[in-house]
Formats: sequence, C-alpha cells, structure tokens
Amino acid sequence: MCCSLAAVLGVLVHVGVTRQTVSAARDKALEQLHDATRAYEAGEALPPESGLDPAALPQSLRQLALSGRRGTVVAERDGRPTMWAAAPADGRALATAVDYEQSARTITGLDNAIIGSSVLAIGGTLLVGGFAVRRVTRRLHQTATVARRISRGELDARVGGAGGAGRGASARSARLDEVATVARALDTMAGTLQAKLVSEQRFTADVAHELRTPLTGLQAASELLPEGRATDLVRERVRTMRRLTEDLLEISRLDSGSGVVETDLHRLGRVAERVVRAAGTDTEVVVVRDAHVETDRRRLERVLGNLVVNAHRHGRGPVVLTVAGPVVTVRDHGEGYPEYLLAHGPQRFRSGGGGSGGGKGHGLGLTIAAGQAEAIGARLEFRNAGSGGGAEAVLTLPWPPAAGG
Repeated sequence: MCCSLAAVLGVLVHVGVTRQTVSAARDKALEQLHDATRAYEAGEALPPESGLDPAALPQSLRQLALSGRRGTVVAERDGRPTMWAAAPADGRALATAVDYEQSARTITGLDNAIIGSSVLAIGGTLLVGGFAVRRVTRRLHQTATVARRISRGELDARVGGAGGAGRGASARSARLDEVATVARALDTMAGTLQAKLVSEQRFTADVAHELRTPLTGLQAASELLPEGRATDLVRERVRTMRRLTEDLLEISRLDSGSGVVETDLHRLGRVAERVVRAAGTDTEVVVVRDAHVETDRRRLERVLGNLVVNAHRHGRGPVVLTVAGPVVTVRDHGEGYPEYLLAHGPQRFRSGGGGSGGGKGHGLGLTIAAGQAEAIGARLEFRNAGSGGGAEAVLTLPWPPAAGG
C-alpha cells in the first residue's frame, strides 16, 4: 500500500506540474501571438520570433491556422523544444515561437526527482516492511512449531522458553503484541494440559499400585478355596484384574516416559516364534525373510504378544504372523478393525461392536502395543485386509542397512 501510494502521488505531482508548466508556456505564446496579430493588422513590424508562414512551423499547426482556427503545439526547432502558437492571417498562417527548453528541463528534473524519491521511499518501505513481516512470521512459525510439538506429545514445549518465561526485553511491549498474546495463550494451554495429564497419570499409577496389594491377597485367598466351578470363575476374574492392573501400570510408565529402552541385536524370526510359544495360541509363524534388528526385546515381545492375543480374542482363525525383513504382520480372518480404530488409532477402554479392535475386552492391549512400538522407534499400522477379509497389524522396525540379516 505504501509503494502504491508513493507511485500514485508521483504520477499526480507529475501530471499537475506538467499541466501547469505547459499552461504557462501556452499562455505566454498566445499572448505573444496576440501582439503579433495586432501588429500585423496595424501594418507594423512583427515582434521577434513571429512571422508569416515560417518554415519551421509544424505542419499540423499550419493546417489548423489555414482552416481559420488558433492553436498551440510543442515541437522541436533547431534541436530545442519550442512552444508554437499560430492563427489565420489573410489565408496565411501567422505564427510565433516561445522557447520551451527551460520548461522542459523543469519537467524532466521534476520527473527525475519523483522517480528518485519514489525509489528511495519504496526501497525503505520494503526494507522496513520486510523486517517487520519477517519478525512477525518468524514468531508465528515458532508458535506453530511449538503447537505441532505439543500435538506430538511434547507437553513441556513452550514458545516463551522453559517454564513459559517471557522474552526479556520484549516483555513490556508484549501486552500490545497480538503474536505474543497468542504465544502466551498457547503456553498457558500447554501448561494447563500438561498439569492435567500429569495429574491423571499420577492418579492412574497410584490406583494401580494400590490395587496390587489387595489383588495379591485376593489371589492367594482364591488358591485356598475348594475346587469347583465358582472357584475357577473367581480365580479367572482375579487373574483378569491383575492383568488389568499391570496394564495400567505399563500405560502409566509409557505416558510418563520413565521407562528405559535397552537395545540389543536380535533375530526377528526367533523373537516371533518365542512370542507365539509364550502366548500358547494356535498361531502360524511364516518367515519370508529373516532379519537382525537392534531393539528392546522385552518391548518388542510385548507388542507382538498383544497383537497375537488381540487377534485370537477379537478376530477369527487362522491367525498368521509373518516376518518379512524388518516388517512383522499379524493377520486374522475375522470382521476386521472397526472404523474408529482405523481412523483414530487404539483408544483406551473403548469397546466396539466386533472386529479385532472391538468386542469384549478392556481396550488396553492395542494401546500398549502402540505405545511400546513408539518407544522403540517402530511404526505400527492397523488396516483391514483386502482379499479374504480380516484385520492386519503391520509393525515396521528400524532397520539400518548395516544391520540387515
């Protein structure tokens, strides 16, 4: 807008001054033509720079005078700009010339001054505007980066630095800075969200810890009950409660990031076979291409074990675990994953209407699998198989070329 305004003002000044200069020269030429006409009619000698049918008179002005009208025009005479004025005189053209060189120099100088000042003004405006815009966009980009970090789970990320501190020298002007207002609002939101999540994590961990003691006593007491259907039911429920408590503790550790990832080199095919044997399920293991992967074996076994158990619990057989390099696929032949799981991933305690992600259960198995996969740097994808139906969980492990098996 500033550049456009400078250009418009320059054009207006040029037009106004040019019109005024040309008008003054035209008035002077017409006044001199009036004196020449009066002298011609009185039979007196014509004033200097006046004459009948001068050779240098522009042809267009000559034709105008011969047609019985007066007029003026700027044209070159002997290489110098000249304002000509002409009028009819007994079938001839009476003309007079006024030097226009000084006026032309004035207009040219004004144009140069306008162009120079406009260039300086536009350049200064672009520099100042570019600096200001870059400063604002840089802060907006930083705010957007922090927002993306928060969305990825880095709840300690802040625009104003650790603890949400201000920017020192700019703290006083921050009250009037819209970008700073947005940044402070984002920091406040992140701090509040972090406090709530930490509180929920602490509550979950405390509840799980508190449940372990009575559940241990309850399990010991169930072993003393006389054998029978009721006793088996009680023991099964106690085992289910213990598994749920351990799952809650593991989710709490995953949320807090307190666990340590201990990596070592493992053959993926052997790990898969060990997981299937430990699960005690009828799962077929197919090793298309084995591979050595550097990972945390305990966490990897937990991921694969949860996927296998989930496939048997919520899907239908046959369940096939396939190892193809660093990619492990667990597939069942049930109804497939529900839409909410495909769209948003596993959700805690969510029960759906069938499929490998719904049905009965507490909904923590796939959540833990996803959390442990993220902890070891693997990518876990859930999708429904195309031909033959069923659900597929695809785990892709980090696999540097040097570690290939």
